[in-house]
Amino acid sequence: MARGDEWLHDPRPVQRAKLFADAAIDRAAWPANIPAVAQFLDVAGRDGWEFGPGVTFLVGENGSGKSTLIEGLAEAYGLPAEGGSSNGGGQTRRTESPLGEWLRLERSPRAPRFGFFLRAETMHGYYSWRDDLPDAPPSLHPMSHGESFNALLDEALDHPRYVAGLACLDEPEAALSFSSTLRWLASLDRMRSRGTQVICATHSPVLAALPGATILELGEWGIRETTWDDLEVVRLHRGFLDSPGRYLRHLLD
Repeated sequence: MARGDEWLHDPRPVQRAKLFADAAIDRAAWPANIPAVAQFLDVAGRDGWEFGPGVTFLVGENGSGKSTLIEGLAEAYGLPAEGGSSNGGGQTRRTESPLGEWLRLERSPRAPRFGFFLRAETMHGYYSWRDDLPDAPPSLHPMSHGESFNALLDEALDHPRYVAGLACLDEPEAALSFSSTLRWLASLDRMRSRGTQVICATHSPVLAALPGATILELGEWGIRETTWDDLEVVRLHRGFLDSPGRYLRHLLD
């Protein structure tokens, strides 16, 4: 194999993210001043941020940069910033960060081109866009929040005939019961086995327990790879379930 041609034989849908040379980034302004985004941009500007195969979880507190990174990657892949598929989606008013415009993704020519971005708080617009298609599938609007997410899982994400190259998931557990979260866990494993690359922002210790997944924890330190047992969200959930009274005494006094 000729040196430099390795990418042609690399099956990962997204191999790495790099910065455009002319990206106009103000490092003192949002989103570049979020520690995790700043670290991501530094690495992307040098050798490129590498993405492994299978499932990568982004875990961290509110405001740590998880959704900002997911949105930017989805946009750079060509997905609607408010959620949807490579075929289209809803769009109301531009509120996203410019991160997606700064990024250039190195993609495998062997991987499926189809992708999907599930963004929990804006899927209503995608459902309306679907309803206006000439051959519209059954509407998701009459369903509950969780039912509609499970329907999307069956129709677009975990469907053997529509294998996505990239699935960007922004806190899908926001709509899910515990049993539905377990269902998604199993589906993520099936998607991975078909070659789908998943990047998922989550607060769920259940989803993050997927064996073999890469876990990146975001915070004031930036981004660090970690294990499920070492996640702060796992420690906090365990502590609360073991002894809720210890937390409630402080919260309700």
